[in-house]
Amino acid sequence: MRIATWNVNSIRQRIEPLLAWLKDCSPDIVCLQETKCVDEAFPRLEIESLGYNVVTHGQKTFNGVALLSKLPFDETKSGLAGDDEDSHARFIEGVVPLKRGVLRVACLYLPNGNPPNTEKYPYKLKWMSRLLEYSKERLMAEEPLVLAGDFNVIPKAEDVYNAPAWVGDALFRPTTRESFQSLLGLGLTDALRAVTDAPGQYTFWDYQAGAWQKNQGLRIDHLLMSPQASDRLIDVGIDSYVRAWEKPSDHVPVWADLDLEAA
Repeated sequence: MRIATWNVNSIRQRIEPLLAWLKDCSPDIVCLQETKCVDEAFPRLEIESLGYNVVTHGQKTFNGVALLSKLPFDETKSGLAGDDEDSHARFIEGVVPLKRGVLRVACLYLPNGNPPNTEKYPYKLKWMSRLLEYSKERLMAEEPLVLAGDFNVIPKAEDVYNAPAWVGDALFRPTTRESFQSLLGLGLTDALRAVTDAPGQYTFWDYQAGAWQKNQGLRIDHLLMSPQASDRLIDVGIDSYVRAWEKPSDHVPVWADLDLEAA
C-alpha cells in the first residue's frame, strides 16, 4: 500500500500535474494540502475518474485539505480538536478497512507561524500542542496510524540547505523543533528518516531567487507513523521531479510503501 502527501498549492491550478502524477505514481491514499477552494469547487469528478474516493475540508482562498483513497472510507472527520474557535481548514482524517483491522490516515496542514513576533507563532505552537494531544489519544488504539502533510517544520539542520540562515524562522525555531520532537517522543516514526539519514532530502523549494535551480530546499512535508504502521514500512520516496514540471507547486509529493493489505 502506498500512502502519499502533497501540498499542491491550489488544486484548481495544479489539477493537470496532480492527475499526471496520480497516473504515474498510483498511490492508494493521498493527502493533499493547500487546496485553496471550498468543497463545492473541488475538482472531484476528474479525480474520481481515476478510481479515488474523495473527501475534502475546504476554505475559500486559503488552507484546505483533502483525502483521496482507492479504498472505501469507513469513516471521516474534519477539524482538529482542542479549539472550537479555530475555523481554518487544516485537518481531515479517514479510516479505511484492512484485512486485519483498519488504517487511520490524518492529513494536516500545520500553520506556518511567520512572522514569529506576531500572533501567528503562538497559534502555530498551540496547533502543535493540539496535534500532540490528538496523537496521544490515537496511539492508545494501537492501530496503524499515519500523520501526513505539510508540517511547516524543519526537524534538523540536515533538512535545510543553509541551517544558520533559518535559525530565527518559525519553521526552524528551537521551540518548533522541540514540539516536533515531542511527537516523535510519543512513539511516532519519521518515515523518511527511518530509511535514510542522508542530507538534502528536500520537499520544498521557494519560487524566488532560483531556489529550485540552486537546490536551496527544505524538508517540511512529513509522514509520521505509529509503531503498528512503521513496523510495516518498506520504503519512502520523494518525487522531486515534479518540481521541474510546468507551473509546479513549490512542494513535491512524498510517499511511503507499507506492507498492509486492504480488506
